[in-house]
Formats: sequence, C-alpha cells, structure tokens
Amino acid sequence: MNIIWLGHGSFRIEIGDQVLLIDPWINGNPMMENQDKDAAIADATHILVTHGHGDHTADVVEISGKTGAPVSGMVELAKHLHGLGAKEGHAFNKGGTITLGNTAATLVPASHSSTMQVGDTPRYMGMETGFILRGDGKTLYFSGDTSIMADMDWIGDYYKPDIGILSAGGYYTMDMAGVAYAAKRYFDFKTLIPCHYRTFPALEQSAEGLIRALPEVDVIEPQVMQAINM
Repeated sequence: MNIIWLGHGSFRIEIGDQVLLIDPWINGNPMMENQDKDAAIADATHILVTHGHGDHTADVVEISGKTGAPVSGMVELAKHLHGLGAKEGHAFNKGGTITLGNTAATLVPASHSSTMQVGDTPRYMGMETGFILRGDGKTLYFSGDTSIMADMDWIGDYYKPDIGILSAGGYYTMDMAGVAYAAKRYFDFKTLIPCHYRTFPALEQSAEGLIRALPEVDVIEPQVMQAINM
C-alpha cells in the first residue's frame, strides 16, 4: 500500500489493484502549487468522496472525466456529482460496503457538515462520512472531516484499523490534541497520519504535539506527493 498526500484532506491511495483518490482537491489547493498534478491523478481507478464542501469536491467531476474513474460516496452527494457529469459509481450509505477490485470500502459516520454550492445557494448533500478501507492485509480508517465523536468507539472496536488518516488541523475539525485523545481512547493504531492541516494559517501547522502525545504510535507527518509505503 502506498499512501500519497495531495495536501489538505486529499489523498491518493494505491492499494491492491486500485488507485483510489479520496476527496481530490487539486486546483486551488495551496499545497498542490508547483506539484505534478497529472501524476497525482494518473491511473486513478476510483474516486471516493466524504462530504460536499468545495475543498473536497471542487475538482471531482473534472478528474472523473479526465481519468474515467467512477465516483462513490453518500447517496445524495454521489448522485449530485453524477448528475454534474462524474462517471457513475456507488451512491450508498453509512454501513454499506463496496468492492473495488481487491479492496473493500465501507462508509462510516463522521461529525461535520456537508453542503455544495448550487447556483447561489448552499444545498445539503447528505451526511458527512469517513471510510474504512481493507486491502493488502491492512485496515485503514480515513476519518474525513470530523470532530471527536462517540462513533469512534465502535469503529475502533469493530473494524480494528491498524492505520489511521485523521483530520487534525483544528478550526474546522479536530485539532492535534483531539486526535491524540481519540487515538488513545478509541483506537490501537500502529500508524497514524494527520491531515487537513498546514493548508491555511487558521489550521495547525505541525504534528509535533501529536507525535509527543503518542510515543507508541508511528505518527508520520506526510509530505505532499511523497509516498508512504505500508
């Protein structure tokens, strides 16, 4: 498995026979400036979306068109993106699992909000979500944008993820202290990768506090377009 951060909450995950793009925000993402944007989306087999906010969905239709990758996520959001021209994937719901080649992707709850701008009006796009990915003998929890939530208790107990990718920037999501608390209370991660930070001044700029708080976990500060091999 290769985990490649595209900055902010966007990832390219090469797992099994799949190249998954999760919330791929390429154009306008400050952390993707001067990066090889074509390489970021090359050979994508599927696009997964967690919620409707523009810093997660603005490029989804365009990338789906360029790559031919189907788009899957919460039913209301996925159907809206399909209606805008994204290639049709799965419009499913929390608790549902889809099979993507040798990988299983399960939609799980998050605690945030989910709208997209439709004309001049923000429209509700169904509930915000995260994903559990299972493949290459590993289980990965991708939190999506979220605060600490009680659902993490059963997610950690039921799926037992060994890898976590958690939003950690604060202001819009959990901060580093919140992620440390959630990791200690609800999970037994071997590897933890923070995201949704460093993008803007309002967000946390370093994971040093998280690293200090979790000495028994391999906390990896991702670098844009640099693969983390698991």
